[in-house]
Amino acid sequence: MNTLLRWLLRLLGLMVAVAIAAFALGWYLVGRSLPDYSADLTVAGLGAPVTITRDANAVPHIRAESAGDAFYALGVVHAQDRLWQMEMNRRSAQGRLAAYLGPQLVALDRMVKTLDLGGYARRAFEHQTDETKAALQSYADGVNAWIRHVNANALGRGAPEFFLFAEEGLSPWTPQDSLAILKMMALRLSASAQNEIRRGRFLLDLPAERVADILPDYPGAARLAPPRFASLFPGAEFGPRQATVVDDPILAALGPPPRPEHAGASNAWAVDGTRSSSGAPLLASDPHLWLGAPTLWYLVDMQGGDLAAIGGTLPGTPAVLIGRNRRIGWGMTTANVDDQDVYIHRVNPQDPGQYRGPDGWIDFQTRLIKIDVAGSAPVVETALITRHGPVLSHNMMGVDAVTPTDHVAALAWTALEDRDRSMSAAIGVMQSSTLEDAVSAASLALAPAQNLVLADRERVAMVTAGAIPIRERQSPSLGRIPSPGWVRRNDWVGIQPFARNPRVIDPPTGAVANANNRISDRLYPDHISFDWDAPYRMERLEKELSSRAFHSRDSFVALQNDAVSEMARSILPLIAQGLWWRGASLTAQDEDAAEMKRQALEMLASWNGEMDQHGPEPLIFAEWMRQLTRWLAADELGALLPDVEGLRPLFVERVFRNIDGAAAWCDIDKTPAQESCAFIAEAALDDALARLKRDHGSNVEGWRWGAAHQAQHRHVPLGFGAFGPLGLLVSILQETSGGNFTLLRGHTPGRGDAPFENVHAAGLRVVYDFADLDRSVMIIATGQAGHPFSRWYDHLAGLWARGDVIPMSMDDEDARTGAIGSMVLRPGG
Repeated sequence: MNTLLRWLLRLLGLMVAVAIAAFALGWYLVGRSLPDYSADLTVAGLGAPVTITRDANAVPHIRAESAGDAFYALGVVHAQDRLWQMEMNRRSAQGRLAAYLGPQLVALDRMVKTLDLGGYARRAFEHQTDETKAALQSYADGVNAWIRHVNANALGRGAPEFFLFAEEGLSPWTPQDSLAILKMMALRLSASAQNEIRRGRFLLDLPAERVADILPDYPGAARLAPPRFASLFPGAEFGPRQATVVDDPILAALGPPPRPEHAGASNAWAVDGTRSSSGAPLLASDPHLWLGAPTLWYLVDMQGGDLAAIGGTLPGTPAVLIGRNRRIGWGMTTANVDDQDVYIHRVNPQDPGQYRGPDGWIDFQTRLIKIDVAGSAPVVETALITRHGPVLSHNMMGVDAVTPTDHVAALAWTALEDRDRSMSAAIGVMQSSTLEDAVSAASLALAPAQNLVLADRERVAMVTAGAIPIRERQSPSLGRIPSPGWVRRNDWVGIQPFARNPRVIDPPTGAVANANNRISDRLYPDHISFDWDAPYRMERLEKELSSRAFHSRDSFVALQNDAVSEMARSILPLIAQGLWWRGASLTAQDEDAAEMKRQALEMLASWNGEMDQHGPEPLIFAEWMRQLTRWLAADELGALLPDVEGLRPLFVERVFRNIDGAAAWCDIDKTPAQESCAFIAEAALDDALARLKRDHGSNVEGWRWGAAHQAQHRHVPLGFGAFGPLGLLVSILQETSGGNFTLLRGHTPGRGDAPFENVHAAGLRVVYDFADLDRSVMIIATGQAGHPFSRWYDHLAGLWARGDVIPMSMDDEDARTGAIGSMVLRPGG
């Protein structure tokens, strides 16, 4: 017995020793990849020494003798801090994620390779300006210098994630990789095709006037409705209409938006000196994109030769996309240009290698695609290409529901163009000296189309940068629904000249602003789009900008963090007025429920519409609005409900104001009674309160919006469930204020077990003060480092959540004050 005990103790001791050794080895390997901000490196391809000072917030300040060396150093610091993120960005843009992450990512890789984003990026390089080619090459050289340094010095493969997913070394970075990442950004910011497909599906089952309710036009816009979708395909048979929301969180994190509402959104505005307290212009920009850990953005100050720029960069690309130089500043918002169309092509029943064109049968072009899959055999398929673009196979974007039997759907998109010089536009804006120079540089942009907001020391401007298709005036589909591909009237007839793109330079009001609202009153076919974000953010922005004679840097920062919902102020009286009027006569299944309802309505009656994380009112209102959509639309939409589930204020307003007979939605088809909108409002409130009681307890005053509205900075891919506690360790969750329709935007999925998670917000905020540009400020959502065990992984997250900012000075002395390290790159080797 004693012998057995001794052996058990020895075995236990051995297991503990092995565990300790394994932990020590793992920590050693992880520790080797932690960034060292005081390194002294000798690197090949550099023209002269470069100093990189990391300020107190870990922002690198690059000082080089030439622009080429500055871009080189940017490649080094991006790779030093965000190598895993860069590799994920590159692989997602090239359709190579499944080789790392397995079969789950085959669908995304297939779409990217079907669209040939990598091929278009490779071919686009030769069409860039000479300055951009040089910048791309210098940047790639810097990335590769860091990869060589990591390999030569066994620095943990550059990031700990590579130990989990990568079996082979990293391939060298190329200029084309950077262009591909920008292509993928365009895909993630484009939602026109998804809007078309959704509208087409709804028109198959609903009258056009009811589709106009649930998918309403922008308020005040001239309505131009497409025909009944099925009428474009007489005699065709369509499959079952199902929702197309992407439920896989990793696919949603890496690929196109799961719903059009989750595509890009942003705020940007500027005032000239007549509207500022200092007498000099101010500019604010906060792009709203998907959240992640690390955040999408990386802050940098880079100076070399005639190049000087500071602001937000996208790791993997060499441009300061939102920032300033010593003369001008720039911000951006998604322009919502209708730059995609879906074309339905009939396949020749006698020859599946052909499709119908305006003048007869046409041979499909073909391209072989191969998708490598971790742990499985490669997927090899043939992609088809039509005269309009690539065929969307395997139900991409949900096209199967709008594609008749014996037909295929193809995508026309402005980004599918070899001569894409969007990167040259970004580099050109960054190096511009005047507003006119920046507007001229913006003329090179193709996709994603953006509203470029500009300011210098005296003036402000806004211009739409990107390709805007011209459609036939007689097109039956108007570009609003998928079109028969054999009807020539549905074809694009060109791209609008850049000079006709919307622009405002030196506005008489002294201000420019955009919150993804409608930017043009032009009618079809001279329009920009039919689909814009709801106007509530813009209404709030206009109200606050006009509420004071003069603005300051601090007032702009406060406005970026404004959480008052004009939507709530507009909609709440509509849905609650009957219940407020009834007061004590409210009914419920039991007295406790009735008391909870009275308490909730009393709170809402005195609420100012602020989506404050500490209050219960935003949570009550948001859940009430969510349940209203279900009560109003579930019986009519059935399986299509997930496509519109969530907060639909424009729909609710049409219904409760009975615009064009929209009150018909209040009657439940499946009951013999005639339900009123007042009945629906109360039933939805009852369900909302029951749901909140289940999830948050029975103390209404103790409910908090922030508990439900947590910002989800999830690590990709570790933060998405399968990795358990490790995912929690490397992800960042924060309670936040704001909502879908506030300037402090925190967009929510509106469905599932956590319908109010903040998944889409301003990962970058900047405010430039032209009275003293070095008093300008910025913030990103997480931290500079992408290494989960670095102290700089989440060091800015708390400031971001509180609405605070950090300096964005280009002064050397400011950078050295409190600096955490200084790295020197020396030419050699």
